[in-house]
Amino acid sequence: MHTEKDDIIPSRPEPIELGASEPGLVVVSKKSDKPDLAARLLAGDQLLVSDRFSTGMAILAELKRQVFKGQKKENFIAYREKRSEFYHASNRLLVPIKKGKIALKKAPEIGWLEKLYPDLDEFLLSFPQVQGLNSSWQWYLKGIKYPGLKEKIHPYYGTYFPTRFDHLYLFDKWLKNYTGLKRSAIDIGTGCGVLAFQMLNRGFENVTASDLNPNSIISAKEHAGKNKLSHRITVIQSDLFEKVDYKADLVVFNPPWLPALKDTEGLDSAIYFEAGLFERFFDHAANYIHDNGRLVILFSNLAESEGVTDLHPVKDELEQNRRYKKVNFQKKKVKGSSKKTKRRDHRKKEFVELWELIPV
Repeated sequence: MHTEKDDIIPSRPEPIELGASEPGLVVVSKKSDKPDLAARLLAGDQLLVSDRFSTGMAILAELKRQVFKGQKKENFIAYREKRSEFYHASNRLLVPIKKGKIALKKAPEIGWLEKLYPDLDEFLLSFPQVQGLNSSWQWYLKGIKYPGLKEKIHPYYGTYFPTRFDHLYLFDKWLKNYTGLKRSAIDIGTGCGVLAFQMLNRGFENVTASDLNPNSIISAKEHAGKNKLSHRITVIQSDLFEKVDYKADLVVFNPPWLPALKDTEGLDSAIYFEAGLFERFFDHAANYIHDNGRLVILFSNLAESEGVTDLHPVKDELEQNRRYKKVNFQKKKVKGSSKKTKRRDHRKKEFVELWELIPV
């Protein structure tokens, strides 16, 4: 097996080049009135932090108070809408970047700024984008130990990676008991590649890891190369099965678990599914499964348990189209949030699910 050619260009937060920002950009500092600045962000103004990284943090804290004031977190749907409002307003708060560094006092060092922007000396990013880059850089340096894997995965920027492991424990247990052929497998929407590497660890000879996100391709290739697995994995940039050209003993799909809000993009597309995703997947999946092969889908009842929708795309496919037959179903109660957190736990009623299907 092999990995795709090495000229994949990673996606990155879109830089705002100096002079290209909206007219009327307001320069702000720690002396500026924070409630007024938050209100201006909500009104559509763009603000540029000029002195300290902590100034931006203080403005966002005030913005959060103004957006979420009075909104009960128990209302999952309304809270999602508030998060969307906060997202758009907060991205109007801009940060200067110079020569791979945040040009503010006491700002964090973020290696992605040099790796992702070698072509630019000075530009602007939104404060939430910088926060996302910083968080991603820390995960990349630290790495994550996943169930069923010997080595940590160090996810590349912009790559979806699980931070909850319930469905991974469920899948690894299923893999441990799997008695079918292990010549080949296909992981659709691989993200950081954790499911693909779980399958390799459980004895599959070859795995194809597919994802439309170029950063996922880079991430999976990096891990395969560091751990001498490149000869057993093919990593391809593909929309579902678009570039897959063979049948496998096992096809695995860990799709997003929540229906999308408007303006879903970037990593949100790995968390929220767009209309038609499951229909497209089920239309083609059977064509890539060997006789006696299996299709495994990892899902969750979160959208149902929170009243987001009463639809379940796997159940709907089985009941309405009858192109696949369920041969096994397993579920696992999701571990609750830490008692130390003050946040409402939206996952009290959630179960992760493993659906094992065969084409009819």
